[in-house]
Amino acid sequence: MLTAILFDLDGTLVNTDPLHFRAWQATLASFGRDLDQAGYDRYISGRQNVEILQDLLPQLSVAEAEEVARQKEAHFRQLAADLQPLAGVDRILDWVAARQLKKAVVSNAPRANAEFMLAALKLAPLFPLVVLGEDAVRGKPDPAPYCLALERLEVTAAQAIAFEDSPTGIRAATGAGLTTFGVASTHAPETLTAAGAIQVIPDFQAPELWQWLAAEV
Repeated sequence: MLTAILFDLDGTLVNTDPLHFRAWQATLASFGRDLDQAGYDRYISGRQNVEILQDLLPQLSVAEAEEVARQKEAHFRQLAADLQPLAGVDRILDWVAARQLKKAVVSNAPRANAEFMLAALKLAPLFPLVVLGEDAVRGKPDPAPYCLALERLEVTAAQAIAFEDSPTGIRAATGAGLTTFGVASTHAPETLTAAGAIQVIPDFQAPELWQWLAAEV
């Protein structure tokens, strides 16, 4: 029986990837590095900043990398002043509330970004549980953040589903044993299917999602 729904944040509840792309382009340009969409998809999307900077700017010390990440995220928040939720988010959250299902956000976003986005989207009161990569022993694609969320919600993987927009996130969720939907806001549907999504939807208005939910509850 479905008891809980777990949501990624960036790219799932809100499509922030174009803004992150612009912020990373500006950040890397200051080091003489170009970034195209293919590079963003390969090295950045769905990953934590520490891993991104180890790959793209390995010459930086730990302290320098932390400062670069801080500046990049501050730039992102400046760009993200008028966020709008992905289509259908209000509908599925109303559906979750009507059925008294448990829910959580599970994200690799830095805490300042997660709090900023949820507040900007007016979703913070609806998500008392937010589990970040930094809260777990390892971030996505490791399943640890999802395992921690399930533990804190006191549900099993068999009682929950997850929504993710990136291969990294899908691998994390399926690695925790969760039935996982891909949200094709940032990656091609076939990429999400290959990562393990049972179904790929464009947003939360997709009829096939509601057909699946009707059959499960």
